[in-house]
Amino acid sequence: MRAAVVGAPIAHSLSPVIHNAGYAAAGLTGWSYTRIECGATELPDLVAGLGPEWAGLSVTMPGKEAALAVADAASPVAVAVGAANTLVRRTDGTWYADNTDVGGMVDVLTEAGVVAGAAVTVLGAGGTARAALAAAARLACSSVIVVARRAEAVDELRPVAAALGVALTAGRWADAQRHVSAADVVVSTVPKGVADPLAGGATWRPGAVFFDALYDPWPTPMAASARAAGLRVVSGLDLLLAQAVGQFEQFTGVTAPFTAMREALVAARR
Repeated sequence: MRAAVVGAPIAHSLSPVIHNAGYAAAGLTGWSYTRIECGATELPDLVAGLGPEWAGLSVTMPGKEAALAVADAASPVAVAVGAANTLVRRTDGTWYADNTDVGGMVDVLTEAGVVAGAAVTVLGAGGTARAALAAAARLACSSVIVVARRAEAVDELRPVAAALGVALTAGRWADAQRHVSAADVVVSTVPKGVADPLAGGATWRPGAVFFDALYDPWPTPMAASARAAGLRVVSGLDLLLAQAVGQFEQFTGVTAPFTAMREALVAARR
């Protein structure tokens, strides 16, 4: 059986390290997991050409919206978020779309100590911010403020928030430090370098959790600031592993050997 991660660019992806370590630890000797360079417009043809030996695809940028569109059916969370990072080949040959970024984010935030009623600030309004909204809904967070450089980007999230039952408040990027200091949970989804200027003047609520979707380079200035203030800090590497566990189990039907997968990822990052 075969599986792969698809996206563009894709050469840097650590997903093969995680999944192949899982196959080895679980005794799935006939399984392999590779990378496929594939843009969003190329995804439908790629999926249509896959044979019955293909169990599933992990989908990264820029194909997550296309993955949802190409599927024959989808999970409610993928539909609500408007994006899928997982395509699973079902026994009848059809494709099922899911978004394990959401469940992965719930898992890592829960492990970090996030509880119901938390006030959340999300930096950025792109695809990962959509997953953050869904995670906030599942965790029964009390409020979600999305702080973005463009007000229009936040407006594009409003239908997602409505579908998830999340009351979304827009924040100006000029006020980002104030919103960070008032939050129980800060989720940074912005590209590398964008949040760095906030780190110098950042103040943090005691006991808060900081999650940064980045993991290279690590720590980011914001993560270093949060850690110095005694916060629990979660990285994009933690999310990469957590979402891969969900994919592994959907692809194989086998409980993921989490420890082996984590150890392989840590070794690859040394």
